[in-house]
Amino acid sequence: MTTTADLPADTAKAPKPSGVLAPQYRALTIGMVALITLIAFESLAVTTAMPTVAQALNGLPLYALAFGGPLASSVVAMVVSGTWSDLKGPARPLWYGTAWFLFGLILAGSAPTMELLVAGRIIQGFGGGLVTVALYVVVGHLYPPELRPRIFAAFATGWVVPSMVGPAIAGLIVEHTSWRIVFLAVPALAIPAALVMRPGLARANSETVERSGSLWDRRALWAVAAAVGVGLLSFGGQQRGLLQLTLLAFGLAGIAVFAPKLLPRGTFRIGSGLPAVIALRGLVAAAGFGAEVFLPLMLTRERGLSPSFAGLVLTVSALSWTTASWYRGRPKQPFSHSVFLQAGMILIVLGIVTATLTLNPHVPVIVGILGWGLTGLGMGTVFPTVSVLVLEYSSREEQGTNSSALQLSDALATATVLAVGGSLFAAIEPHSATTAYLTAFGLPALLALIGVVAGRRTAPTQ
Repeated sequence: MTTTADLPADTAKAPKPSGVLAPQYRALTIGMVALITLIAFESLAVTTAMPTVAQALNGLPLYALAFGGPLASSVVAMVVSGTWSDLKGPARPLWYGTAWFLFGLILAGSAPTMELLVAGRIIQGFGGGLVTVALYVVVGHLYPPELRPRIFAAFATGWVVPSMVGPAIAGLIVEHTSWRIVFLAVPALAIPAALVMRPGLARANSETVERSGSLWDRRALWAVAAAVGVGLLSFGGQQRGLLQLTLLAFGLAGIAVFAPKLLPRGTFRIGSGLPAVIALRGLVAAAGFGAEVFLPLMLTRERGLSPSFAGLVLTVSALSWTTASWYRGRPKQPFSHSVFLQAGMILIVLGIVTATLTLNPHVPVIVGILGWGLTGLGMGTVFPTVSVLVLEYSSREEQGTNSSALQLSDALATATVLAVGGSLFAAIEPHSATTAYLTAFGLPALLALIGVVAGRRTAPTQ
């Protein structure tokens, strides 16, 4: 557990600040949230723009790699960033990660061929992986425990808000200007956000006691192997026949062998304390995002909704996610972290089940849309809470490694469920659409139920 002795001297002795926008934190908070918001917006915007990009660059064969590549490179970067932050402090991986992220965007935005665009996307994914882990360590080093729920609630909002406006803005940009602006506009905004953080990061750097060690140790090599597995899953999930089965088998094998080496011992059996926290992050991400990708599809194909109206369901969940995150950031919470985590996972189960009911044409669509808001409430409850707990369960010297494990659990579980769920759906849907959707929603619901058990086990062993 983090104690007062683990905190920087000025943080431990100073009076409790009024909030994350107190003078000593204001610039750093604004810069970090702005950077996260831009990373999230870019991810959603690229998803919207990529069909146009692939057509313009005659790059449809590389379409899957444009998404799987950055996901795989981010896995490696998360491990490197965690080790780097523990050895040298979070400032360096954050600065280098921002630089790589921006360079990747510029390369992708100016690419004359699909091959160069994919290369830019891979570089961008590596930079984003460095940044996301380093930001967690910055919070652990510079923010006292009573402020961490608030800053992680702000982080959650930074991820969620772009989901409400990002796809629409990207669509307008692609339709009326050029798809290249989707890539090239972000650096113009990210550079000022990074510069705002300089004073706070300088303080983090000055308070860091550097340790010796190698960035490219065995964990980094295991991460490369796990990243290959993620890449095979992402690419294989979009293939068909024997090739698909082969790629999925090798991808799953790679993750099954190397993921346990990158996560705390006991994560896969949901051991009490930190292992359960890490496991829960993977379960909540896989459950929420694994179901979300099929909901608009079901509403448009089975219930006849327009794409814009079907997208309303994501807006509803984004609003409820933001509301729950805001509440979890408030002081004097009435229940323990473990209770909130269990309640959040139950809400996700209820949201998935309610949304699935709209497969029945006699169930009003509004029931599914409002029901999916329960999933947003659950996600907004669980995400900030596990972020707080991973720092509480980490010494100062372990915050980088454990923060990277949290992000890795998210990425590996989500990639696995999306690939497996998508493949099952594609195989079953030609024979029975109803069975395909029940399978697609059933797997995330099962993971959410397991998450209820994991939430209970996040309390430390007495």
